[in-house]
Amino acid sequence: MVSISILMFDKEQANLVGKYFNMSRPQEPHRPFFHFGNPLPKGSQLSPSLLSLLNAFEVNLSKRLQKLVPKDKDDILSFDGVTEIHRDINNLIADLEIPLIDWDDKWLDVYLDISVKLLDISLAFTSEITRLNQSHLLLQFVLHKLESNSPERFMQACSSLDSWRQHIGTKNPRLETCHPILHNLVESLNLPKVKNSAKGKVLVRAMYGAKVAIVYICSVFTAALSGSAPNLLDLSVLSTLPWASVFFDVQTTVNSEVRKMFSCGKFTGLRELDAVDACVKTLYPLLQDGFGSNEVLDLRRTAEELSQGLDNLSKAVDGYFKIGSTGGYALLCNLRTSVGVPNSMLGRKVEEQALR
Repeated sequence: MVSISILMFDKEQANLVGKYFNMSRPQEPHRPFFHFGNPLPKGSQLSPSLLSLLNAFEVNLSKRLQKLVPKDKDDILSFDGVTEIHRDINNLIADLEIPLIDWDDKWLDVYLDISVKLLDISLAFTSEITRLNQSHLLLQFVLHKLESNSPERFMQACSSLDSWRQHIGTKNPRLETCHPILHNLVESLNLPKVKNSAKGKVLVRAMYGAKVAIVYICSVFTAALSGSAPNLLDLSVLSTLPWASVFFDVQTTVNSEVRKMFSCGKFTGLRELDAVDACVKTLYPLLQDGFGSNEVLDLRRTAEELSQGLDNLSKAVDGYFKIGSTGGYALLCNLRTSVGVPNSMLGRKVEEQALR
């Protein structure tokens, strides 16, 4: 089973975050392509130090995106990128050291809205990983029966494989909520305008880039886990952004491979699950005739590979949930308790609390 870290809040803290941590489901819009305005208007003046921070973040974002480009045609991308990009935003908040008096509620709303909705998506992913792990137990039961000397072992194994097929073919209602959540996030990609705060402009532009990347990656995993190519997003960003060309390359490559995969009749975007399904299809008729020793070995191997793959994905999703929830909560606590604390300490306190 999948384990996931859940933060516990006392009553006062729960009231504080209640305004922002609203898990209501957004309604799905009706448009497949999205175009966004410039997150940093032309002519905005930044000091050399702020420009350096922004450039460093965007260079790092480009590197994160480049790492997502598949090195093997059978691989798509890693969920670790979501965690890394979210951590980069938390670190940028720390480096900016925005004075408490300069914090705008709109920035906080944007940061927490992104965090909360992505946490909701991560919980949906965890639900699906748990469901797939339950199917692994059925495969283990099949292998156990085939190792026994019972004269009914082949019939019992076939019955369990029927149960596995039925379980795998069932849709997860929790996972289907990801699509409207992602579209809602895309609808809000035009981040609020910032006046009279150079640091705020840097933060807003950085959050824009992070949001584009994270939302897109989550759409790929939603498509892969749900077996539905329409869950993929086609995002359009300004070509003048330094990370835009890398993003377009990743999006074009990954979307093409995913759509090609599903057009060939694949029911899942998980390579390991597809391999198990192929073994089951080969083994099932042989078991009905009382044969299939070599195919049983293949089933055992692919089942273990699926279990390991799900474990790795579970750890990555769990890692994102932890950094996403602690970062938002630490920021709220910091804003509540920072009265009397030197302004220069604000960003550092957020980072320190998020890492605890």
